Amino acid sequence: MAAKIVVIGASVGGLSALKILLQNIPDNFAFPIIVVQHRHPESRDTLRNLLQEHTSLKVREVEDKDEILAGYIYLAPADYHLLVEPGFFALSTDEPVSYARPSIDVLFESAADIYGEKVIGVILTGANEDGVKGLKMVKLQHGLAIVQEPTTAECPVMPKAAINAVAVDWILPLKEIAHKLVYLCHNANKYKQ
Repeated sequence: MAAKIVVIGASVGGLSALKILLQNIPDNFAFPIIVVQHRHPESRDTLRNLLQEHTSLKVREVEDKDEILAGYIYLAPADYHLLVEPGFFALSTDEPVSYARPSIDVLFESAADIYGEKVIGVILTGANEDGVKGLKMVKLQHGLAIVQEPTTAECPVMPKAAINAVAVDWILPLKEIAHKLVYLCHNANKYKQ
């Protein structure tokens, strides 16, 4: 499998989890990383600024029709669903899914539809079941599924729900998730055609 994109979903406790995960990703990481973090609609640039302090990769809040490029960490804007299209993003103000907008499910399902087996889906800490349907779709399209070890999550509800519903490939603590992504990136580049 030659991965193309990484999609990450987080909710309660996600800021702390993302900081640890991202600071362990090197600046030559070859995939775009796309993040949905449940947050208050008024939060604007706060999340981007906080995460940028912990990574040398460029953190960018997505604007509609932005091109998807390697070497970036893309954030779903507050109060918008983030969808992946072939090579670019789309934003939506459709109704919340699992009480959330942005929804992890919406991102994961759209990524799986477009990129199929080239998607790595990652579920982190959270208090609801958003992401379960999306991670199922990633696996149905032969992508890879990684879930944070629930005992290491600030809120284990979301990781546990994903583990109970999806045949995940790895259940790992945060630093090991970062190392696994780097390993998968290295091997994907090694066998790239």
